[in-house]
Amino acid sequence: MSYPNADFQAPPPLPEVTPAPRPTKLRTIAIPLFVVGLIVCALGIPKIVPGGIASGAALAFLGIVFFALSFVPLPVIENAEAPMSPIQKLLGVFFEPSRVFRNLRAHPRWVAAYLVVTVLSLVYTFAFTQRLTPEKIVNYRVDKAAELPPPFTPPPDRIETMRTQGIEQLKNPIQRVGTVVTTFVAVFCFTAVMAALYLLGVLVFGGRMNFWQSLSVMFYGAVPIIAIQKLLGLVLLYLKSPDDIHPILGQETLVQDNLGVLFTPADHPVIFVLATSIGILSFYSLWLKSTGLRNGATRVSSGTAWGVAITLWILGTLAITGLTALFPSFIS
Repeated sequence: MSYPNADFQAPPPLPEVTPAPRPTKLRTIAIPLFVVGLIVCALGIPKIVPGGIASGAALAFLGIVFFALSFVPLPVIENAEAPMSPIQKLLGVFFEPSRVFRNLRAHPRWVAAYLVVTVLSLVYTFAFTQRLTPEKIVNYRVDKAAELPPPFTPPPDRIETMRTQGIEQLKNPIQRVGTVVTTFVAVFCFTAVMAALYLLGVLVFGGRMNFWQSLSVMFYGAVPIIAIQKLLGLVLLYLKSPDDIHPILGQETLVQDNLGVLFTPADHPVIFVLATSIGILSFYSLWLKSTGLRNGATRVSSGTAWGVAITLWILGTLAITGLTALFPSFIS
């Protein structure tokens, strides 16, 4: 008696799939950050550490973010080239960005760019505060806040408190350290959100990209823009009279490379903000982002990269313009 399946052969075993690596080293940073943040926050409640509540909460939040991101897989690229050194990438993004972004596709390391962007921003902010003086900056902010329409107008008894606390915050060394901490946290969180948005844009258009690739592209793509804005801004900061520097508009940079020079912010605040989005550095930033997406992702054409970069640029410009329309007095 013969069996109908006598010639049956079992299929070969499926190849073993190696799970993608994860940046577990982030957890060794995340846990101490969270613990230190809680301690600083607790010391800030009885005001042992002035401003400790905000800076401690920021540290604890960054620890939570790092811990959560430690579970996000890293990309796996076969036959990848050797990783470039941080110095090679920081210099190369000015002169050969395509090569840097291609290297980041296989080795998405972003810490060096993160430090450079944050430190340059902090140096400019510190110099800006020293040049204009805390009193001038805070008084301008508080006066403009008092001019806000209801229901945004602070109570009269709150105005002077805001003035006193603001000046103290800019003068107190401990609180200035807290500002450094919150800046580090804010830069990373903002860039991480933007990286997620650009990643989503690439996926919508049919491309393939990993979150760490997107984050690295965002940080290294920001290095040339921040370096030009902050370093040239520092030069202009000491060439111009403090009386000619706007206490709010000058906080980011004093470089005027856009169409905003054609309009007066006090007379046309919304048009001024729209015009400032059209300039040399704006287009350079768009080009860097599109170059980064094209070389840092997989299966992303030039048209797709430009489409994602321009779409998010338009959305960001509309958001800033909307805020300006609500609070035009701050740039007047």
